[in-house]
Amino acid sequence: EGMMCMHCVKHVKDALSKVSGVTDVEVSLDDKNAVVTLATNVDDSVLKSAVENAGYDVKGIK
Repeated sequence: EGMMCMHCVKHVKDALSKVSGVTDVEVSLDDKNAVVTLATNVDDSVLKSAVENAGYDVKGIK
């Protein structure tokens, strides 16, 4: 939540891409979500923290 432009999309993608175990990130401004591909198990709290530290809110993780 909080993404308003393509700069925001890049910021979220970069933040998630830096998480160890993340192999791919697709962020959609229209859908206001991110799809993350993992090579290893990554705790949801780590992904949530990465997004929040980038300045955005996480509404949920599926």
